[in-house]
Amino acid sequence: MKKIVLSFILLTFFSLSIIAQNLKKANLLFEKRAYLDAAELFIKEANKTQEIFEKLGDCYYFNTEMEQAVKWYSIVLDNYENTTNAAYIYRYSQALKGVEKFKESDKWLKKYNQKKLQPTDYQPETLSFFKSLNKEIKHPYTIYKVTINSENSDFGTSFYGNKIIFASAKHNEKKLYDWNKQPYLDLYEATKDAKGNLSNVQPFSSKINTEIHESNAVFTKDGKTMYFTRNNYISGKKRKDKNNVSHLKIYRAKLINNQWTLITELPFNSDNYSVEHPALSPDEKQLYFSSDMPGSIGSFDIFEVDIHDNGTFGNPKNLGAKINTEHREQFPFVSNKNILYFASDGHFGLGGLDIFKSEINTHNFSKPINLSDKINSNLDDFAFIINEENNSGYFSSNRNGGIGSDDIYRFTKKSTTTISGIIHDKNNFETLEGTTVTLYDKNNTVISKITTTKDASYIFEIEKNKIYKIQGNKNLYLPSEIVFSTNNDGDMNINLFLELNNEIQKSDVTISNAVENKPPNTIHKPIYFDLNSSYLRPEAKIELNELVKFMKNNPKLAIKCNAHTDSRESYTYNIWLSDRRAKRTVNYIKSKGIADYRISGKGYSETQLVNKCKSGIKCKESEHQQNRRTEFVIIETN
Repeated sequence: MKKIVLSFILLTFFSLSIIAQNLKKANLLFEKRAYLDAAELFIKEANKTQEIFEKLGDCYYFNTEMEQAVKWYSIVLDNYENTTNAAYIYRYSQALKGVEKFKESDKWLKKYNQKKLQPTDYQPETLSFFKSLNKEIKHPYTIYKVTINSENSDFGTSFYGNKIIFASAKHNEKKLYDWNKQPYLDLYEATKDAKGNLSNVQPFSSKINTEIHESNAVFTKDGKTMYFTRNNYISGKKRKDKNNVSHLKIYRAKLINNQWTLITELPFNSDNYSVEHPALSPDEKQLYFSSDMPGSIGSFDIFEVDIHDNGTFGNPKNLGAKINTEHREQFPFVSNKNILYFASDGHFGLGGLDIFKSEINTHNFSKPINLSDKINSNLDDFAFIINEENNSGYFSSNRNGGIGSDDIYRFTKKSTTTISGIIHDKNNFETLEGTTVTLYDKNNTVISKITTTKDASYIFEIEKNKIYKIQGNKNLYLPSEIVFSTNNDGDMNINLFLELNNEIQKSDVTISNAVENKPPNTIHKPIYFDLNSSYLRPEAKIELNELVKFMKNNPKLAIKCNAHTDSRESYTYNIWLSDRRAKRTVNYIKSKGIADYRISGKGYSETQLVNKCKSGIKCKESEHQQNRRTEFVIIETN
């Protein structure tokens, strides 16, 4: 009996020892920023403490896995709100934006400000803030995807003659970075054509790239000097601080005989903090960068330092509280017009890092302005650069819809010349709400598309001296289109008149309750969404899987996904939300092997409610739920 008791005691002691060792290892991994490895061990802890829940939230937050971050932070705030640090409340509010729960995020941001004893006379709401911002800003940006993105991280572009230099984790598969389990970053170059499209990707320089991180380069106008970011790497060895963290440093290199050489670190680097993301002023007399050096206002601030004629440097100066917050300011870029662009998650934004601009006037800075949701998303948007001669540039983002964890996007500035008009019924001249108006270029490529509201008006920005086509489409009406050319006279006005089609349109037949292998008029029931969410519920995916099975059994059938909202937000917001619901539905169906041409989608805001629950009418949640749906419509049975 004594042997049994002793064995039990030893087993218990051994088990507790293993548990303690696992927790110690998890904390060590967390301190060295191996967040995903740390998370695996934290999750296995049977008796999770407040600290473990907080660290689990951080592990996923710092890897932009916002759904998981929300899960763990919500446990912290549900159980330990009074004792948790304000930083976790802020991160929770940001993570909520990352999953598009903007109202909930606004609530927690207000609590954060109260806990920090910050003034709350003006607490903006995210969606109304951007609605108001969009009225003030003439959105000058059109965004395009580039083809050079990989499944890993691609970001941080810079101009270098007719090439673009960027950082990528494309190839170095032999060694993975503990933070995100991706290969280490190298610098690459891509050829840029007249439109800004990128191609012919090659490693930048074997003299610059090493086995650890290189990223975010900037070049002098003569192309003979570069500054770039690299891990703390000296004489082939990576150096670390007391917590086993290798910080980032800025290095300078010279181009001699077509070889990058004389690679030296800048004098204000340190083994104990990071210095990163170099940017040059237009006259190349100042270097801007981001750092968490002592004396910073937040976790990372933007600094400037003078570059003397002899190549030495002055003392770094913090740009101050107008630019820097107690959170992150990173990725500075200064345009030829002396405008500072930077990324921040401290200034009020749409979620994660947003891109802001501030005009520089003799080292004074104007109040930063958010570039609006034409550039920014609810996740991280950063590393903005622009060529102001042709009004084009690049930025980086980990937004939904990309190829990798970070992707590069191209943008152009559009002309402010507009084409506008009103859509009418050709017979009775009544205005036609709910008409889809599409603007095409001369190659019949869609430039922009809107759905008319009650006043039946439309407006698009266009460029001068170009050929366009405008087309109106509405259920039960024949399409109407006009081809026109622009000149230098400025804005244009063209009204469209649609004629009623007497034939019943196949697209008006709603699909529900079908029998497999037999294509009747109706084949499926709607799927439903949570309030203010476009994410597919588990039960919705089950229904979509059945729809996919039906489509595969009926290969001639094409389907349109009509997405709807309830009436409890603005029309503009609901158009945006319903479009996202349509896109998520379409993308899910495509991911199951359905060809692009067989599945399409469109958002209708709250224009097609199934019950009485219009704006201002009090309804039960179950009644509102009936309107938050995607319906499936036959558009082709050839």
